[in-house]
Amino acid sequence: MLAMSTDSLFARQDFFPLWPDEPPGGGGPSGALRISANGSWSNIVSPGIQRFVPEKPNGKAVLIAAGGGYRWIGMGREAWPVARWLNSKGYTAYVLSYRLPGEHWQDGNRVAFQDAQRAMRLVRSMENNVHLLGFSAGGHMLGLAAARPDYASYAPQDAIDQIVPKADSVGLIYPVITLEPPYTHTNTHLSLVGNHPSPAEEANWSVQNYVTRAYPPLFLAQAEDDMTSNPENSVIMHDICRKAGVSVQMIRISQGGHGFGLGKAGTPAAIWDEAYAVWLAARA
Repeated sequence: MLAMSTDSLFARQDFFPLWPDEPPGGGGPSGALRISANGSWSNIVSPGIQRFVPEKPNGKAVLIAAGGGYRWIGMGREAWPVARWLNSKGYTAYVLSYRLPGEHWQDGNRVAFQDAQRAMRLVRSMENNVHLLGFSAGGHMLGLAAARPDYASYAPQDAIDQIVPKADSVGLIYPVITLEPPYTHTNTHLSLVGNHPSPAEEANWSVQNYVTRAYPPLFLAQAEDDMTSNPENSVIMHDICRKAGVSVQMIRISQGGHGFGLGKAGTPAAIWDEAYAVWLAARA
């Protein structure tokens, strides 16, 4: 995969820049996109969405955000395999490359959230039925964006920004949900609020604090031995949704750690995708 350029991996007409000009606030990195040995992206100069179209589209779309602690984006292990798998089910998949807070953007820790809202609006402008699927930090970002569709994180850029960034459902796989104690050891926490945040800053970036009855139907999956994002993250989100009257299903995986993507065939982590496919089909 690393021998290929991004142009050879994806048709150019299937990449959509998020912003008509420079992103809100300006700043950011320069130079070429960086791709690691496992296909993770960083140095995100031009955020956008890549569209994967199935042979027989079912008229439903899923916006995917891979994780990486807001320090990189796990395209190779999470986003692209999941996009192709969703294509096999008939879903049009959109993979989001979002700005990373540590890459010198003027809007700092807001940039990924801005990109998530803009991506939801952009996909909604092309699709009638839009679902979200986020992994780890990408789950934090999309989970928070789904909870705050009315929050104006940036000044409107064009007509697309008149669209409400709402989702028809949300899937969160080994997500980071809370930044509040005692769950403060993650790279997501470090990237968004730093080493010495106030309790208010931690609360402001914790997804569960924004859940209302209006939150979209939710699917959660996480391994019990996840040492990166404590499994209590999913439990917290599940319980707050149940309390709010939100439809929620949670898959508890006995073993798999963190960052398993679709999961290796034959392992406990490989069960979530088909469960999600059944769940999604009932809501799409």
